[in-house]
Amino acid sequence: MLFDVHTHFLPPRMLRKVWAYFDEAGPLLGRPWPILYRGSDEERVAQLRGFGVRHFTALAYAHRPGMAEDLNAWTMDFAARTPGCLASATFFPEPGVAGYVGRAVADGARVFKVHLQVGGFDPRAAELAPVWGLLAEARVPVVVHAGSGPVANGFTGPGPFGEVLRRHPGLVAVVAHLGAPEYDGFLALAERHPAVHLDTTMVFTDFFGRPPAALLPRVRELGLAGRVLLGSDFPNIPYPYEHQIEALQRLDLGEDWLRAVLWDNAARLFSVSG
Repeated sequence: MLFDVHTHFLPPRMLRKVWAYFDEAGPLLGRPWPILYRGSDEERVAQLRGFGVRHFTALAYAHRPGMAEDLNAWTMDFAARTPGCLASATFFPEPGVAGYVGRAVADGARVFKVHLQVGGFDPRAAELAPVWGLLAEARVPVVVHAGSGPVANGFTGPGPFGEVLRRHPGLVAVVAHLGAPEYDGFLALAERHPAVHLDTTMVFTDFFGRPPAALLPRVRELGLAGRVLLGSDFPNIPYPYEHQIEALQRLDLGEDWLRAVLWDNAARLFSVSG
């Protein structure tokens, strides 16, 4: 059984725009990125289940004001009609953000996603202070693309989000892509903050690359401590889904570590039994 905390399902119009951006190898990509899984929502859900994924997310992320509430309505509805999908939501620093995040939590949102690179916003923005506090108090995890890969901006890297964690130490965060390329800095944040997790999305694959070998003992320790989770970026990946699993297997960090990362850690974090 697999629990994938980093998968994307989006409203059709937005999905077409995302795929067009990948097809054009947009400026944040910088190289060809042929998406392998382009079927309908139903076909892609069936594919995930065929891979052994029992639970997954519908991560959307707002990159400008006025988007988040509509995205949340769609992703929450998608989860409600899709067994195994966690109710997912997003937010953006804008007037009223604390109100709609609070409503999403009250409506059952179980995971949020923000993308500091694509959104181009500062996680320390004043509008977000009550949001981080609300999520920390509610213990609702937030998947954060805070690393500078593939292109840095002024708000990526462990510094800005590290300040958020210092102000809200109880925030349950999942740092996407293991914090690539600032692996060391984000591993240090996870070691310092017990509520911080990291996901494996694309890391260790032949397409994406891997952290320095010297960091692997820390990755192993955090995984055994429940803090490393399987992520994939499905469907927006240019290789077969199984390659992410193979990339983790060939690290040879032990069966206990692999079992923890592929299922146990996320199942515990989201209180899922099967």
